[in-house]
Amino acid sequence: MIPQETVDQIMNAAVIEEVVGDYVELKKSGSSMRGLSPFTNEKTPSFYVLPAKGIFKCFSSGKGGSVVTFLMELEKASYPEALRMLARRYNIEVQEKERTPEEIAAASAKEGLANLVGWASKWFMDQMRNTDAGKAIGRSYFVERGFRDDVLDTFLIGYSPDSWDALATAAQEAGYTPDKLVEAGLCKQREDGSLWDFFKGRVMFPIRDVTGRVIGFGGRTLTTDKKVAKYFNSPESVLYNKSKVLYGVHLAKPAIVKEERCFLVEGYTDVMAMHQAGVTNVVSSSGTALTTGQIHLVRRFTKNITVIFDGDAAGIRASLRGIDMLLAEGMAVKVVLLPDGDDPDTYAKKVGSDALQRAIHEDAQDFLQFKTKLLSDEAGNDPMKRAEMIRSVVTSIAAIPDAIQRSVYLQSSASQLKMDETVLGTEVAKVLHDQSKAAAKRAAQSSPYGKSRGSVAPPPAGGSGFL
Repeated sequence: MIPQETVDQIMNAAVIEEVVGDYVELKKSGSSMRGLSPFTNEKTPSFYVLPAKGIFKCFSSGKGGSVVTFLMELEKASYPEALRMLARRYNIEVQEKERTPEEIAAASAKEGLANLVGWASKWFMDQMRNTDAGKAIGRSYFVERGFRDDVLDTFLIGYSPDSWDALATAAQEAGYTPDKLVEAGLCKQREDGSLWDFFKGRVMFPIRDVTGRVIGFGGRTLTTDKKVAKYFNSPESVLYNKSKVLYGVHLAKPAIVKEERCFLVEGYTDVMAMHQAGVTNVVSSSGTALTTGQIHLVRRFTKNITVIFDGDAAGIRASLRGIDMLLAEGMAVKVVLLPDGDDPDTYAKKVGSDALQRAIHEDAQDFLQFKTKLLSDEAGNDPMKRAEMIRSVVTSIAAIPDAIQRSVYLQSSASQLKMDETVLGTEVAKVLHDQSKAAAKRAAQSSPYGKSRGSVAPPPAGGSGFL
């Protein structure tokens, strides 16, 4: 529980027009401020902030209240979470209970790491913008790909010099210790104790959490040597847990809430290209397999998600399991298939913003219909492949938690596959039954009784073992 005096301190420090201004472009209108609602897709501004009273009112959605209410509504946060967000913004320490020395040390270590990663992000940006090598190598890479400077600035893009210890030297001169540089994943340590820069010679994509704080990096090599990994990501740390982070989410969240939809793409530059084309409700899993934690992050803002595929068949098949996970979490999933050989980055550059906007909205298909057609076309008339395809569709239908939605998809899939709905329904029921049994087994194994069954000592000879 947050002490009342801390709540009062937060509320006294919070300036509603500053906080709302992070999400809404506000303009002076008499004694109030006005802007487009972040909750609806209105064309005429009906969202007002009254600084003198410390409240907002949205006439298009009916929402209104204090700065805490605003964050609770827009960020889908609880009351304590909204207070903590304000406390971080205004550098107010929140101590909800007396912390142990270990907890204090852990918090201090995490804050120290956050300061280092934030410093490194600014250093990488400075290297790309203000050094000859950074401009000639790093910035020119993005210019050749058609990215504007304002987009590079929005995403804090930087460059790590092609030197073994440029960052290590600068960081230590700035007061950061070798052990923290290694812990943050910025440097590696040789056997003799000296450091070398992990992201040497790469363009840098800072990865930020939902509040916009830099927590890690992705680095892309500019060499054509196929032996060199194209991308490196920061290792896991107390700051960075890749399974719970989505690239671009801090920039996307207002638009996701407003549009009631999130676009999911694969890479960093895909997100940047979409932004440059005017689509800001977009995130990326940073080239890694989609995780439940990432899905939960999207679900805080919307249940509607559109996955954008490039035309690579192997990549599409590899992504199908991740989409089943989206279905299992109750998400409403659509897909957009770009022409073969194009990803959002190349497609946006090729056809322009208007055509991209039309493609991602007008060409979106229901996922299950898309998957059924895709696998059906691949299977052709081969009985074995067709049976495998139907099992895959059945697995996707079974993943849908809502029974009514599941029934609707069962009907449409049976029609699309030209199958008896009863047969398909029986197979779905089998999958659900097997999943239920597996869940019960896991629950039994995780209980103290289930775990101990194999290690219980036998009863004494001649007795039942009970007193």
